[in-house]
Amino acid sequence: MKKDKYLEALAPLQKELVALQQWIQDQGLRVVVVFEGRDAAGKGGIIKTITANLNPRHVKVAALGVPTEREEGQWYFQRYVAHLPAKGEMVLFDRSWYNRAGVEKVMGFCSEQQYEDFLSACPTFEKLLVDDGIVLIKYWLNVSPDEQQKRFQARLDSPLKRWKFSQMDLEGRERWQAYAHARDRMLKDTDSRHCPWFIVDANDKKKARLNCISHLLSQLPYRPAHYPQVTLGEVKGKELAPDKDCNWVPERY
Repeated sequence: MKKDKYLEALAPLQKELVALQQWIQDQGLRVVVVFEGRDAAGKGGIIKTITANLNPRHVKVAALGVPTEREEGQWYFQRYVAHLPAKGEMVLFDRSWYNRAGVEKVMGFCSEQQYEDFLSACPTFEKLLVDDGIVLIKYWLNVSPDEQQKRFQARLDSPLKRWKFSQMDLEGRERWQAYAHARDRMLKDTDSRHCPWFIVDANDKKKARLNCISHLLSQLPYRPAHYPQVTLGEVKGKELAPDKDCNWVPERY
């Protein structure tokens, strides 16, 4: 998709996201959006696009790292529960409790029993969230092996993106089929009426962002935001700038 067409289509969607944010605040809703998918599927890009113009106090991103030793001794869902939203908030999970159904399963970071227990408990866990009033929306971003390879190579070639590539990415490529089987089992066992999975074709990043945002907006019956009219008054008196002897940042540009 051409950049100009993408930006033209994105602008009205981002305005709607601002309205959605205000509606969530006004209604005191709690919204959770889960983004899952293979490495380089575009989860971070979609999340950044959604949050670009939103208030980080009310729209938060949860991107958890490797669990600590203490967290490994907790109930599996516990560290994710700590990031669930309060009233008026939306939380976007860049990977979530579904790590156990994907990375942990394929890479051998959990036992077979832990894996089976997760698949059994997850629908119940999510139903508890939904029954308590949380709006829970789950997206799987689907990317082809060829497209993933292009994105990995772009990371390797760019000094701005090189940090994104890890040994885990390389091992994930080698276990492509194992991840596919894990994905299919996860979707089969955790797709439910109260919390279905939505699949996003993520081979075109720009289209994926537009389609995902458009779908997200369709899942909540928000109304346009209305703000009171404000007239700015003029500042009275002279401007008092910091003293010239203060440590000013050099103007190099």
